[in-house]
Amino acid sequence: MSLLLVSLATALWLRVDARPFFQGIDDRWEGSFNVPAGGGAGGGSAGGFVLLLDRLGGPLGLVLPLALAGCLCVYGRWRSGLFVGSVCVVSNVLVVLPLKQLADRPRPAHPWVLVNDGSYPSGQVFTAVTLVFVLAVVAFPDRARRWWWPVAGAYVLSMMGSRTWLHAQWLSDTIAGALLGAGTCLVLWRLFAPMLETEAERMASDSLWL
Repeated sequence: MSLLLVSLATALWLRVDARPFFQGIDDRWEGSFNVPAGGGAGGGSAGGFVLLLDRLGGPLGLVLPLALAGCLCVYGRWRSGLFVGSVCVVSNVLVVLPLKQLADRPRPAHPWVLVNDGSYPSGQVFTAVTLVFVLAVVAFPDRARRWWWPVAGAYVLSMMGSRTWLHAQWLSDTIAGALLGAGTCLVLWRLFAPMLETEAERMASDSLWL
């Protein structure tokens, strides 16, 4: 919950102060990315990779959890499906979009990809965090999660880097997206814990459909 409160407080701060104390760090980080050979975001394999991440963090980032939720429901795991949909889709609408409107932070000048209004927080990073989190909960047993977290962390860090590489968001926006995503996941995981435990018990007794 504290992560959510920090994100909200920062959004309120940005609303009243267009140049917060961390803007200097954001400016230096954003200025460290030079235009790659060939110009724009499409130069070389690195440019292609960040463009792929941009697609994964956009609308496709919502299609994947919806498909996962549908598959879970088909196999009788509707509780997990409801958890995935709530964390990855509903929270994106109810948490990220209102904060974007509240902060109303301009994006860096001349982004290399098509973006909408509102730079804070990063919706793409939020989507990445929630996706890897729900996969850890519904797809991996407890003992296997320790192998998943390094992969998940590398994906989230790559998404954060891609947003600043593309000049689509400030560094602080990506950090806020990661913290907000983690906070949202933890709160909803706690709320859904009784349902998920019931599902696990039914799976163990082979009675999901009962």
